[in-house]
Amino acid sequence: MALPDIESLRCFVVAARTLNFRRASQEVGLTPAALGQRIKQLEDQVGVALFLRTTRKVELTESGLSMLPRAQATLEQAESCVLAARGDLGPAPMEITIGTRHELGLSWIQPMLPELGARFAHVSFHLFFGSGEDLNRRILSRELDCGISSRRAIEDNLDFVQLHQEDYVFVGQTALLQAKPAPDEDALGSHQLIDVGPGLHLLHYLRQTEASIDPQSFGAFCWMGTISAIRSSVLAGEGLAVLPLYLVRDDLAAGHIAHVWPEQSLTHDWFRLLFRADDPRVSFFRALGDAMRKHSLK
Repeated sequence: MALPDIESLRCFVVAARTLNFRRASQEVGLTPAALGQRIKQLEDQVGVALFLRTTRKVELTESGLSMLPRAQATLEQAESCVLAARGDLGPAPMEITIGTRHELGLSWIQPMLPELGARFAHVSFHLFFGSGEDLNRRILSRELDCGISSRRAIEDNLDFVQLHQEDYVFVGQTALLQAKPAPDEDALGSHQLIDVGPGLHLLHYLRQTEASIDPQSFGAFCWMGTISAIRSSVLAGEGLAVLPLYLVRDDLAAGHIAHVWPEQSLTHDWFRLLFRADDPRVSFFRALGDAMRKHSLK
């Protein structure tokens, strides 16, 4: 179905208001014949007569009367579009749901929401907590607008803004390491490894530095599902773990935990703000990423 153009709707609305084609043609800057042609084309498009015209008067048909308020609203919206494009109306209101993992959301994103709300006054921010792979899937399916994760965007239709470097440390409870030191790889057999899941994702950051270390280097291993649970287990002296530095920086400073090998530097990753590459709000997401980078990880 072909849609009427804005100028034809304007001619219709002016003619409906004046009920005089000559007066209406003067108001829209056309000849009476040109105005009549516009109205005729519009009637052909919608498939009904909009006016009853005689040599003595012009009246709206029931169809024309029904169309009039909607045509007026369309013209108002068209004018609003022009004003919005010129910046006269300010940014359009947006609802943005950010996906993130639980620990990062609570320690870093949630505290910055008031400042983000002030910086982007037209945006209402919401949080969703999930894992990296689940977040990517939800962004692609448009269940989430964007997400923050250190998981790389391997999907073709995902784009990202790089935020902060995520450093990792290999740690254990200080008392545990004093009782059972791990000065070399051979001593790891007396310790339990704690990781996120059976894939031992966090151990990967240690193995990139110490290639000879594998799960069999440890006496046992278990997984806890989230890094906050791993941190709690390490603080309780239940084993060793690779953890993000931002999460345990205060624990290290307080002496509750310690580096297993103090001289060792593990590989790092990056937190990224992920979003669909075909999302029309890409420029907003880039501005959001710039604002988030100003907040240090914690």
